[in-house]
Amino acid sequence: MAAPSARRCLGDMSWWLSAVTRPRGVAVLIAGFRRHHAGALPPEHISPSSAAVLSLLSSGLTLQPDFITAEEEAALCRELEPVLRKKRYESGHWDDAIHGFREVERLHWSPDSSAVIQRVRDKAFPPGENQLSLVHVLDLQKDGYIKPHVDSVKFCGSTIAGICLLSSSIMRLVSVDDPEERADLLLPRRCLYIMSGVSRYKFTHEILRSEESIFNGVPVPRERRISVICRNLPVS
Repeated sequence: MAAPSARRCLGDMSWWLSAVTRPRGVAVLIAGFRRHHAGALPPEHISPSSAAVLSLLSSGLTLQPDFITAEEEAALCRELEPVLRKKRYESGHWDDAIHGFREVERLHWSPDSSAVIQRVRDKAFPPGENQLSLVHVLDLQKDGYIKPHVDSVKFCGSTIAGICLLSSSIMRLVSVDDPEERADLLLPRRCLYIMSGVSRYKFTHEILRSEESIFNGVPVPRERRISVICRNLPVS
């Protein structure tokens, strides 16, 4: 979701489980997924159309709620706000994927924010992985949204890792081969999400508009959302 110049944040939500009715096959697979992939993708945060979709996505999709604290979120926002305020929200992206956004790429951070960014990198990438030094910051206004797209392999590599500030949101992933095969991913405020492999290149991903922001029948209020994203280098 970055441009050619290389420009190229709900608390405890476990109560949602009681409101969810899933097909038995998906429920059984989720139970097994919980046992064998603890911490990789909390089952209460994904709503797949089928067991097959959950199986496909499980190897390359990670979600960790409360990855950062409220204090760390506030510090990041204080650091970013003066920089973002200098830019206007734009109605269209270079590839028409994002609407109602402003973005920056940032190299230098305060010591406290640098420690948070390093935690993201340590979680998402193996030691020695070549990474983009610039961190992509995407500020999506309340009425902004990201349309379905597959990231270009020209500008970033196999993995992206982002932390969500200020608002929860719904990411929808849809198979490029079969639009009926899809999953909604609940991204709670202050979470870390990591996408690689199948989830990056075999599924489109999007951030739903405010009026569409519903997870398993329950509205997820959308406010302004800032994502801070680390990426590895593309394969040359």
